[in-house]
Amino acid sequence: MKQAQNFTSGRIFAPLIRFALPVLAALLLQTMYGAVDLLVVGQFGSSADVSAVATGSQIMHSVTVVITGLAMGLTVLVGRKIGEGRPQEAGSIIGSGIWLFGVLSVATSVVMVCTAGPIARVMQAPAEAFDRTVSYVSICSAGAVFIVAYNLVGSVFRGIGDSNMPLITVSIACVLNILGDLVLVAGFQLGAAGAALATVFAQAVSVVLSLLLIRRRQLPFSFGRQNLRPRSGHIRQMLVLGVPIALQDLLVSISFLVIMAIVNSLGLTASAGVGVAEKLCGFVMLVPSAFMQSMSAFVAQNMGASQPGRAKKALLYGIATSLAVGLFMGYLNFFHGDLLAGLFARDAAVISAAAEYLKAYAIDCLLTSFLFCFEGYFNGCGNTTFVMLQGIIGSFLVRIPVSWLMSRQAVPSLFRIGLATPASTVVQILLCGIYFAAVHRKKR
Repeated sequence: MKQAQNFTSGRIFAPLIRFALPVLAALLLQTMYGAVDLLVVGQFGSSADVSAVATGSQIMHSVTVVITGLAMGLTVLVGRKIGEGRPQEAGSIIGSGIWLFGVLSVATSVVMVCTAGPIARVMQAPAEAFDRTVSYVSICSAGAVFIVAYNLVGSVFRGIGDSNMPLITVSIACVLNILGDLVLVAGFQLGAAGAALATVFAQAVSVVLSLLLIRRRQLPFSFGRQNLRPRSGHIRQMLVLGVPIALQDLLVSISFLVIMAIVNSLGLTASAGVGVAEKLCGFVMLVPSAFMQSMSAFVAQNMGASQPGRAKKALLYGIATSLAVGLFMGYLNFFHGDLLAGLFARDAAVISAAAEYLKAYAIDCLLTSFLFCFEGYFNGCGNTTFVMLQGIIGSFLVRIPVSWLMSRQAVPSLFRIGLATPASTVVQILLCGIYFAAVHRKKR
């Protein structure tokens, strides 16, 4: 199995791409992992099941991004220690992280199971899909410990420069989830509840198998029971780095939940259509998302080794590569959104609604190439508070107000509601550019 990488010397572009490709593959499989639920339910269930899975998975996504954001603090901290040439300290940090995320997983399960009903009500889940939405969220929330464990494994290995282990983990989960959906949804006709059960089962088996694989993995430091104890200093550092990222990701996700609630108020067809479009958008944003995660690990190591010039070059390479892909994805979404939506739905009205919403996302395909790479760069530098602030500004001062105003038109258009997303991205890019220039002018 591939060993950990040190990014602090030698070429930049080739190692960055080699590291990003497994991250991209893992994100692709992770997106498929969630999309398969909707795809199978769309083919073998009702529109109510599609709406329930669309709304429920968006709720669970909000939970997952918080965990991922906190885990990014662990990634950056471990990457820093590797760059500084102090790998043994990284082992102690990981041990503290296991304690922190263990407590987090229990708290998440309890809170989400107890509040599944009120959350679905706040989301204005359509009456026909309300009970199924609650069921989906409750079942997935009961397996929150596996969501946390998966993200913990991924964050540790990205921090030490190994993007292959997270790929193996999500590959196992994806295959098992597809099999579970086919058995429970297509076979036993359990609808949204079957999709949730398949998700939890896949996560559980994936985590167990991944831990068995890790025992055979050679790490750049020794790790044993002596490392498995909470150290307040390390936990505090992880939280200082991770909480702003988690808060920003949560608030961004909440802004999309608000948009989903606005769309849900327009009826079952609009709800199902936007749910399908959001699943497709997960695939559309794969490349910039992969560079954001890869950038954080790459930049963290180089900042730890006092190599800021290499970090800046990595940023430029990331933007150029993701922009090239963004041009193609934008074309595909704007002109062929109906073909893409047809993969997840049979209802012609739902497909039409999804295609209309996707036209707005076609614009965002180009813009996120800049924004996501900037965010990964700033996270790797440890400027996570700024990342949080620009995300809040984009979400609550642009995305939500614009989507609400567009929904209040005499004849609401999903395309105009969808324009709220690229509008917020433009504002965030401007903020990132200003901050980047200000920071480097100050250093000079």
